[in-house]
Amino acid sequence: MCGIVGAVAHRDVPGILLAGLQRLEYRGYDSAGIAVQIREAASIDRRRTLGKVAELVEDVKREPMSGHSGIAHTRWATHGAPSEQNAHPHISSDRICLVHNGIIENFESLRDELKGTGREFTSETDSEVIVHLVDSYYEESKDLLRAVKEAIQRLEGAYAIGVMCRDDPGRIVAARLGSPLVVGVGIGEHYIASDVLALRPVTDRFIYLEEGDLVDITADALSFWNVEDESVIRTSVRVQVGTDEADKGSYRHYMHKEIHEQASVVRRTLEGRIGAERVLEAALGVEAPAIFDETESITLVGCGTSYYAASVARYWIEGIAGISCNVEIASEFRYRSLVVPPKALFVSLSQSGETADTLAAHRIAAEAGFAHTMAICNVPTSSLARESELAFFMNAGVEIGVASTKAFTAQLVDLLLLTILMGRRRKLNRSAEIELVRWLSVLDRAVEEVLSLEAQIAGVAEEIMDRPNALFLGRGTLYPVALEGALKLKEVAYIHAEGYPAGELKHGPLALVDEDMPVVAIAPGNDLLEKVRSNLQEVRARGGRLYVFTDAAAGFSSSDDVSVIELPSIHQVLAPISYAIPLQLLAYHVAVLRGTDVDQPRNLAKSVTVE
Repeated sequence: MCGIVGAVAHRDVPGILLAGLQRLEYRGYDSAGIAVQIREAASIDRRRTLGKVAELVEDVKREPMSGHSGIAHTRWATHGAPSEQNAHPHISSDRICLVHNGIIENFESLRDELKGTGREFTSETDSEVIVHLVDSYYEESKDLLRAVKEAIQRLEGAYAIGVMCRDDPGRIVAARLGSPLVVGVGIGEHYIASDVLALRPVTDRFIYLEEGDLVDITADALSFWNVEDESVIRTSVRVQVGTDEADKGSYRHYMHKEIHEQASVVRRTLEGRIGAERVLEAALGVEAPAIFDETESITLVGCGTSYYAASVARYWIEGIAGISCNVEIASEFRYRSLVVPPKALFVSLSQSGETADTLAAHRIAAEAGFAHTMAICNVPTSSLARESELAFFMNAGVEIGVASTKAFTAQLVDLLLLTILMGRRRKLNRSAEIELVRWLSVLDRAVEEVLSLEAQIAGVAEEIMDRPNALFLGRGTLYPVALEGALKLKEVAYIHAEGYPAGELKHGPLALVDEDMPVVAIAPGNDLLEKVRSNLQEVRARGGRLYVFTDAAAGFSSSDDVSVIELPSIHQVLAPISYAIPLQLLAYHVAVLRGTDVDQPRNLAKSVTVE
């Protein structure tokens, strides 16, 4: 969730570092800092600010920095409150300077040990332990590379670090374990970053550090060691990132832009994966058919929005494919005893492919005896993708807004394709697959029609913007969509909202319904319509105000206490994809009216790389 940028060059690097931090703002953070090595003065110039990167940029404008090597960081508070004192980079003895992403689980014992030798700590962070630890080893050896190698052997947990030394200018030593870190390759300059996006303006060649890797970086050379401390060669890859993907264009917010990109996202996600009448299995790789042939059950794991996408897919996988499916919250899965079903496929969902809980769950599953592993993610070079047997990519493009929108849609599309491929081997007949594929081929047009309803949805936002609470109701595959709709309103508008199965109203939530409680219902004309209709009558009888997202077949009409938003008709299997989008728009417009920070909601981060 934090952001790291570092650079060693034959030119000044502060501009590179600050621009990199700005490109990482989408990850979420509460403070920022930069440190530059001043060769001539044999010192380190460090600046830290609480709040936005823009404040750090202004600080550097007021008092310019100059140096050919440096590291920078955006912090999202875990250990210690957001403050300048807790911000990175951290410094020990005015000579060792460090930035860190991740969590050091044994920091308390290490801190006590270091305090016992007379070292003074100035922050509440676990990260400061690392810089003092490196410095303690540097005191003995006067060798930065050796000091970092010795220090990381003492660390338990996850880390991506970049380290500089005042006495060894023009050099950064970096390492990773459990947190992502890449090396950018230039001509006469090299870089590190937690995300390739940070370095896109200066290079398109990257080396992805493997688990446990350490790299010694100068402007003209790179040297790598693996987790066994063996010298290794790591090859670079060329990564193409669209130049407009980090630009809002004509949109006021990234979230708004990304909602409106979903028709093209659907097209990209399906491209090369469906033919005129069938899903193309070869798109998942040569090993996929054999793995799917022997799979007898599926476990889906994710966090937040990804978990809700998995919850939709459980209905599909069991109802369409006829195969047992478990859905797990990754942060819970990793801490309970497992009973692994025979011939089970473990599927991890993560937009970034670096979500700490999901990545840990994946690794536990692989060790616990799941027959096969698969990743559904948006970043082909992510840890999750590289560590899975099969990888199914969303092709959603860079998602900047912290509240996920287009990635949720892409996940659902990928999960439906997986369902069809599994169903082909069991209860899904040929004609049913043809029907689903034909509907998928026109899904982008249905999404465009939904987006055309934005003005009407914005009107609903005006009615609920001042309400302190909201209920979202759905049944079947649309129950997880109700959960996702409530999550979006919480994330960006800071309104307490809950999603419920409509049939659960009388088991508790109905006690909350009165004239001040807006109730958002997802009620297309499907097999559960009459059940939902009865549930909504319960709301009206208690004076609740209803906002019903439906279609023409359902036969709802607006009245004094009911507002109907009619969506285009769509195959009921694809309804979760279509009905999620207006709920995204609703949350967005409520947030705009309330004046919240839409793209970077308070207390949240985009890529959650700690527990």
